[in-house]
Amino acid sequence: MKTYYRIAKKPFFGRFMIPWKSPLSEEQNKEWTFISFKSKSGALLKGMYSSPISDLPKATIVLGHPMGKEAKGYFLKNGYTDILRNQGYNVFIFDINGFGESEVGNFYYHEDIISAGNIAKDLFPNTPLGYFGISLGGQWATIAFAEKHHYDFAIIESAANTLDDFWVQYPFANFALKTLNTLNPKLKKKIRMIDRIKDAHSLQKVLFIYLDKDELIKDDAGYCFNQAIPIQSELHVISNAKHAQIPKSKSRHDYFNKIVTFFDSQTEQYLQQNSILKS
Repeated sequence: MKTYYRIAKKPFFGRFMIPWKSPLSEEQNKEWTFISFKSKSGALLKGMYSSPISDLPKATIVLGHPMGKEAKGYFLKNGYTDILRNQGYNVFIFDINGFGESEVGNFYYHEDIISAGNIAKDLFPNTPLGYFGISLGGQWATIAFAEKHHYDFAIIESAANTLDDFWVQYPFANFALKTLNTLNPKLKKKIRMIDRIKDAHSLQKVLFIYLDKDELIKDDAGYCFNQAIPIQSELHVISNAKHAQIPKSKSRHDYFNKIVTFFDSQTEQYLQQNSILKS
């Protein structure tokens, strides 16, 4: 089956399914613990986790990467892991199946996100659990949140409302997607993100981060998700940046400030609510 899935995924992700190169030095690697864990997608996933630079952890944040050769290395190269660890967070990063060091599994990428959350919760059972997914890692999280999961709050960035919305701009992949939809209409319904997010549950709040002009995502995608989700949510729009490239834009400082502020506020709310429940 893995050979079948590898072939089936070629039209979509073929150029990204290459050997992974870590951006960390040998000395930096010492700050991380490396882990392998099984996902219901059928793949053995590879991940890394690290504790805050100093002080006790406020919470644990799982990061779901965008589509690309860097896979989990995206967060290492663009400063996410350093900033979150400096702000007092445990950080857990992983490769979605078929990317980076992870094995190829089926098309249910949301199972990888759920499995990563389960492992992170087992590793750090005494801290609230947050999720931050960008593009690919954000889109499939909208389905994960409709299933059984352990996340307490989340950030979704630049995620398309449906697979059709995203792949329509890539003719070969779009043809492959339409073929798969015709062969398996039940699968299409199960993974239609804008519909599945209506069943999201067990989250305090979700922050949607979108660009005012994204070359890969429809202008109203963030608005549509923000309106459809049945739990408390907020939409934050950023200007003058490209898809999954906000850390390299002039908005970098405000962007990371928004992320940390959101996680800080949700962590504080979680601790307050659990303190009341225990009293």
